[in-house]
Amino acid sequence: MVNLELPFWKTKSLKDMSLDEWESLCDGCAKCCLNKLEDMDTGEIAYTNVACRFLDLDTCRCVDYQARTLAAPDCVELLPRNIADLKWMPSTCAYRLLNEGKDLPPWHYLICGDRETVHRVQKSVKGRIVSERDAGDLEDYIVDWAK
Repeated sequence: MVNLELPFWKTKSLKDMSLDEWESLCDGCAKCCLNKLEDMDTGEIAYTNVACRFLDLDTCRCVDYQARTLAAPDCVELLPRNIADLKWMPSTCAYRLLNEGKDLPPWHYLICGDRETVHRVQKSVKGRIVSERDAGDLEDYIVDWAK
């Protein structure tokens, strides 16, 4: 008999997901950990390839995830109540996609079963970033691929 049960992200709203379900949506791309610049006149967001100092550049994971908002006060915690307001989230982000009524991409590990696929298909920051500890003027690090 075929199991016709749909995955949780197709049956639950973001606000109705458990903490484990919510956390599992993160594909590990780390694009949200990049510094961004906002034009105060137009609201346009410029993405850089400069990563938060707490991002492990090899694994694309936060080295202090549990205390990240204390360690980095400008770190924005993604929550069901604020995801719609975070216009700077990358277009490939699962939270953004589901909030917009779209599905997860085929490379997302909840679809393909492999957490490394996001890196292999170059949807992550891996191999393309510098730490904010080593960066100079952010305007010198603006990139298009992080959108």
